[in-house]
Amino acid sequence: MNTTALPARTEVAVVGAGPTGLALAVTLASAGIDFVVLDRLAEGANTSRAAVVHARTLEVLDELGASDQLIARGVQVTRFAVRDGSRRLLTVPFDQLPTAHPYTLMVPQYETESVLLDRLRALGGDVHRPYEVSSVVQDEDGVTLTMSTGQTLRAGYAVGADGMHSVVREAAGIGFTGNAYAESFVLADVVMEWTPGPAEVSLTFGTAGLTVVAPLPGGHYRVVATVDDAPATPDLAFVQQLLDERAPGQAGVTGLAWSSRFRVHHRVADHFRAGRLLLAGDAAHVHSPAGGQGMNTGIQDGYTLGRAFATGQLDGYEAQRRPVAERVVAFTDRMTRVATTRNPVVRGARNFALPLLGHTGLPKKLATELAELNYR
Repeated sequence: MNTTALPARTEVAVVGAGPTGLALAVTLASAGIDFVVLDRLAEGANTSRAAVVHARTLEVLDELGASDQLIARGVQVTRFAVRDGSRRLLTVPFDQLPTAHPYTLMVPQYETESVLLDRLRALGGDVHRPYEVSSVVQDEDGVTLTMSTGQTLRAGYAVGADGMHSVVREAAGIGFTGNAYAESFVLADVVMEWTPGPAEVSLTFGTAGLTVVAPLPGGHYRVVATVDDAPATPDLAFVQQLLDERAPGQAGVTGLAWSSRFRVHHRVADHFRAGRLLLAGDAAHVHSPAGGQGMNTGIQDGYTLGRAFATGQLDGYEAQRRPVAERVVAFTDRMTRVATTRNPVVRGARNFALPLLGHTGLPKKLATELAELNYR
């Protein structure tokens, strides 16, 4: 924990030390721009949450000098399998993508944060904890951030990388347009015998909902599933029953490392900038976890915004990143709705069409979209 006193002033105040805020801070540190990163937690979270790092994000981490260490901690997966129950409908391959990283890296979010923090410290920076920002007020000359303790920090600019309930976004008066999904999402990291094995990520469609199973380091698997009404903390029996219903005979859960329930929104901030206040990551956009793109889009926001500060081109940040957020939100929303449809006609048409489309350019197009290589 870094409890060092706050400086009186900085050029860029970054509120939030998740992957987005850390990517921004590393980019600013690399450019020699003065900054302060504030986080309300006494220490970084040690739960998994996001677990997918796509190719474009690894390219960004190459630029930041952080990719090798992260790749060494993860599992490389070269394909996503789309199923209805046990029936394979489509394979989405990543191994032919035009990138130095033709795969998806499966690694817990806390590892991504740890690698970015190590890189930040190597560049002479750090995170100030625990500092909860209670007020953000901008004027013509700068921004005043007031902590819950009453301490203040004066900055040239403030960036909200502080999640869906962003204090910076609220202070900026920026709307957050969208809605919430009716279903809840279950997230669990488990030890299990899984018939499809650890070589692929499985997206399984079904009338009960969407289920994603992905390998993690150490022989664990990540399970993400839509559920009408999940318990607050799903136990091993709940996860086993869920997999028995949706992937019969394929899963034998023997251990539960961590589980959670959460609600998912699909929203995009009306603007990514209001004067001296800017937004990145979940403060700017939230969406379905179906393609594992949330953290990836946020890290790329942070990098792009840091480069915009470095080059003096802040005016171009929103124009560059907001269309990406809109596209990711729309794409993941379509994926989620197609996967969870309970209309038997639509489901039958989907299951008939996908195997045929597997012989077209669709699988590579989907891989490119998921990998976010279109957003270079």
